[in-house]
Amino acid sequence: MRFADITLGDVAGVIAALAFAYLVFRIGRVVGKAGEILEEARVGVKGLSDGAVPLLGEVTSTVTATNEQLVRVDTITTNVATMSSNVNALTSLFAATLGSPVVKVAAFSYGVRSALRGRAERENRRTRAGRRH
Repeated sequence: MRFADITLGDVAGVIAALAFAYLVFRIGRVVGKAGEILEEARVGVKGLSDGAVPLLGEVTSTVTATNEQLVRVDTITTNVATMSSNVNALTSLFAATLGSPVVKVAAFSYGVRSALRGRAERENRRTRAGRRH
């Protein structure tokens, strides 16, 4: 085949073949870039999962330790509530047992002091009245 024997259809076929080859080349590059991006994403996800597994283990142990501390705090709170109830009962018992007698003793001692003070005042008045005459 000589150059002179090439028809317009042959030229169109060569152009179409070159365009198809160029298109295949461009699509190949796009697919290659997409493959690189997917590989980077795979490496990133693997790194995240490799780092997340120990982190989840640490979180689990932290939550377990926190739950143990909460159980201890709950026990302490229960003991404090029991102790508070016991103190309240003891205070009520003390008030019921000693409250009334203490009030009676205080009233009696006040009465005795008032009587002694009144007697002393009467004696002072008599003494002063005797000095005036």
